[in-house]
Amino acid sequence: MLTPVFELAVEVGVPQSVGRDAAGERRCVPITGGAVTGKLSGVVLAGGADWQVLRPDGLADLDARYMLKLDADSPGGAAQVEVWSRGLRIGPAEVMAKLARGERVDPSSYYMRTAMRFETAAPDLQWLVQRLHVGFGERTPDQVRLKVYSVD
Repeated sequence: MLTPVFELAVEVGVPQSVGRDAAGERRCVPITGGAVTGKLSGVVLAGGADWQVLRPDGLADLDARYMLKLDADSPGGAAQVEVWSRGLRIGPAEVMAKLARGERVDPSSYYMRTAMRFETAAPDLQWLVQRLHVGFGERTPDQVRLKVYSVD
């Protein structure tokens, strides 16, 4: 069963390409900020990144690490939460080309999912640490939007 937990609007900067190898193009997308809304509320801290491999078959392997700072009135208080999100994105070549050009695309026209883990020292948030979560994603020109669900 999936239980809604929160939504993330993760602001991202310009991708930095490391170059191509046999696996595909390796790049790093800086995380510059964002917002957390839902059962938890707060901000996405700048300084994280999404390390990606854009494979020749069109599949994007995603590996993001970043931090959340929750609001004082959020469960757990003003806790900080580490996010580790491993996922993938794939769709028809023309849709993926539009995303690469920074165009808006209907999220139902491609597949973007992540397996998410969280770490925090906040006692009231150990339920977050002790569950696997999944994110249903959407890429906009300057954000990654994720609807995050607990896998119960």
